[in-house]
Amino acid sequence: MRIVMPGGTGQIGRILDRALTADGHEVLVLSRRPRRDQEIHWDGRSLGRWTDALDGADAVVNLAGRNVDCRPTEQNLRDMRESRVHSTRTVGRAIAGARRPPRVWLQMSTATIYSHTYGAPHDEDTGVIGGGEPGAPRAWDHSVRIARDWEREQRDAATPHTRRVALRCAAVMSPDAGGTFDRLLRLARTGLGGPVDGGTQYVSWIHDHDLVRAVRFLLHREDVTGPVNLAAPTPVAQRVFMQTLRRAAGIPVGLPATRWMARAGAFALRTDTELLLKSRAVAPGRLLAAGFGFEHPHWSAAAADLVRRARR
Repeated sequence: MRIVMPGGTGQIGRILDRALTADGHEVLVLSRRPRRDQEIHWDGRSLGRWTDALDGADAVVNLAGRNVDCRPTEQNLRDMRESRVHSTRTVGRAIAGARRPPRVWLQMSTATIYSHTYGAPHDEDTGVIGGGEPGAPRAWDHSVRIARDWEREQRDAATPHTRRVALRCAAVMSPDAGGTFDRLLRLARTGLGGPVDGGTQYVSWIHDHDLVRAVRFLLHREDVTGPVNLAAPTPVAQRVFMQTLRRAAGIPVGLPATRWMARAGAFALRTDTELLLKSRAVAPGRLLAAGFGFEHPHWSAAAADLVRRARR
């Protein structure tokens, strides 16, 4: 297969690029700053010579979007929205204008689209909110609106000959340097990996190997369209999540953090408390219904595997 991957230079892109290339596929990455032969320049907004790579490709996997690990300033929120909405709109325009459009378009989205909840996990048909989140700070509405606008661009694209799937992705756990798991493990090793604000908020996650396997699955399953949750079937309370990680890493103690401490830490690290405090409980309803089987459905075994790989 020839797979075009806009925004493929980030963590998830690198994971998928390695795996799909190892499978024997030709992966062409669209990047604002290309550095390798298989990387092609684009700006995420304009049609250009990069569309030649898309015309006749088998698949597009669009991962473009500004990193959400930042302070929620007006400028950052604007950049997050525009980088997602404009790049998705541009991919849709390129597919619509192709003489030989790709047969499938996998579009990155986010599990943040679901409401803050301490109840049953949301599948693809429940929990997408249209307004403010009950019991959640109003500032969190921004990320939900961005997610809805992001998905709407793919849903409304004039691409009748291309199957479309929106990947509502949970936190990807990989031992790669700089990723979410790497940062959590470093935090635990400093003794700060305890419960945050009581630790009852859910963490939804997916092991990197299952992420790759799910993408492979969705590239070929012609009967799967629309939103698909990329998340392990067992979301875990943050307190248990970090306790399990510490146990896997042989770290006996993790100091707890109050809400104000989390806010101070997020400010110092130039990130957003939403990443720590929002309760994300997500279930992979459509993957399971389609017959997909997770290799790492439980966090205890997944954490042990990731710690082992991080030590290599």
